[in-house]
Amino acid sequence: MEPQPAPYTLARNKSYCNFCPGYCCYRLPGATLYLDALDINRLARHFGISDGTFRRRYLENKNTFRTRADGSCPLLATDRMCKRCTVHEARPRQCREFPYDKPCPYLENPGLLELIQPRVERSLAGKSDDHR
Repeated sequence: MEPQPAPYTLARNKSYCNFCPGYCCYRLPGATLYLDALDINRLARHFGISDGTFRRRYLENKNTFRTRADGSCPLLATDRMCKRCTVHEARPRQCREFPYDKPCPYLENPGLLELIQPRVERSLAGKSDDHR
């Protein structure tokens, strides 16, 4: 019996993220970007506003980012193809840790990529998307 080749992985580490259009910055059904108090304080300081003002402007519920109509993060730039996070230095812990030392699920799962890629393209083209 011949040995099987190792499974092919597109993105084994975060170096791919430097060139990614922000696939993980679009909310999928059932997903939540949770912000803790430290995240909220870091982002508020980044903007030079109070934690309460940040919560009113950017959060829904107690600790979840609002999204645009296309499901994207409200802090995602729509005028460039990569490095789209406008608060990268202050981004939430959940964003910092993704994909949790695993391959990027958007590249490894064709179903996820097929779901997100049209949203990315519409966003970059300046078109609205009414789906969540």
